[in-house]
Amino acid sequence: MWSSFVEKVFITPKLMLGYIGVMIFMAGEGLEQGWLSPYLIKNGLSIEQSSLLFSVYGLTASFSAFLSGVLTEMFGVRRVMFAGLIMFCIGSFFFLTFGIPSHNFAVMLPSYALRGLSYPLFVYGFLVYVTYEAPVDRLSTAGGIFWSCYACGLSVLGVMYSSVTLKFMTEIHVLWSALVFVCLGGAIALLVDKDAIKSKKRANSEEKTSILYLLKGITIIFEVPKLGLCGYVRIVNTLASYGFPIFLPLVLQNLGFTISQWLQMLASLWITNMITNYFWGMLGDKWGWKNTVAWGGCVGCGLTTLLFFYIPTWGGGYFVTWLAACAYGACLAAYTPINAIMPMLAPENKGAAMSVLTLAAGLSTFFGPGIVGIFIHSIGAVGVIWIYAALYFSAAIVMAFVNIDHRSFIKKKDENNPASPPIVAKS
Repeated sequence: MWSSFVEKVFITPKLMLGYIGVMIFMAGEGLEQGWLSPYLIKNGLSIEQSSLLFSVYGLTASFSAFLSGVLTEMFGVRRVMFAGLIMFCIGSFFFLTFGIPSHNFAVMLPSYALRGLSYPLFVYGFLVYVTYEAPVDRLSTAGGIFWSCYACGLSVLGVMYSSVTLKFMTEIHVLWSALVFVCLGGAIALLVDKDAIKSKKRANSEEKTSILYLLKGITIIFEVPKLGLCGYVRIVNTLASYGFPIFLPLVLQNLGFTISQWLQMLASLWITNMITNYFWGMLGDKWGWKNTVAWGGCVGCGLTTLLFFYIPTWGGGYFVTWLAACAYGACLAAYTPINAIMPMLAPENKGAAMSVLTLAAGLSTFFGPGIVGIFIHSIGAVGVIWIYAALYFSAAIVMAFVNIDHRSFIKKKDENNPASPPIVAKS
């Protein structure tokens, strides 16, 4: 009965361990979001220094996200994930021991940047593993479970933990406690498998161990142009979600909403996203990966982005605005099958394909707030909202050129060897 439950919910026991590990790891990674910047400014950093600190963190995270796929192909899942875990611990040690207590920005900047390098290696390294371990007919579902666990750890568990512990612990002690989550999550996830991602065919490939393979995450876009199109769609995916916190709280406050109501809506948005990731993943495997992304994700996010802004602007109260926030969070989850589409566009180079995906995810963290910074003074909040909506609708058009039939992969797998196990990760 237990094995049946695991297969139904988590697909395989190995994936279940990895999912749980990622969720706990991201709880430690995300427990400081929402309060670290004000805390640092309160304790001596300037706004400009704080902004630079988080900008460099985002840059290093994007770079690491890009490399995670090809590094996993080259060195194996466990090595890459373990490297991410160690880098997080080292970065945290210097940041908390020599950076914050002495207000030494010269130490804080590189040590926090090292933390930015660390977590994509851990979580995206595991995501590459998911594309190999999960059967093709449940690949979208597997991606949905991953993002549900990721969001649960980052935006729910970590935030809830901080909201409770900050009442009786100092900020520095809460930051130190993140290492407990990270190490526990790492220990669980690293039980995932002992071998590297290699099929028998790839085990003899010298290309996968060449340093030049690092460039595969770029060159593959020219070899498989549809990957570039999907990369654009993935960038657009979370643009508004990263931009909303920059300006929407001020808009809502001017309309009579409280900051507490905004935070409740934001939390509900991500909780809804966390829950619906799993269901959109299953729907993608049934309805079609492309249809789910184009209609549920791109068109859905375009419409709900407008609703989230115009409902309160036109006089809607808290409850209907809260519903709009939840609807946006649900549609945001409909992009889940993009995690299945991209590796299957390059089945012989899944790691490189996932590097394109993870790079796009990282770039979204820049362009989302960047759109606000560039346009908010010239065209106002209304203009920014319409830019986001237009980009979502443009992504739906782009998806029309990504011709992929998930059923063909399932049929091909069944015809070739229905009883064969999936390619597993070995190191």
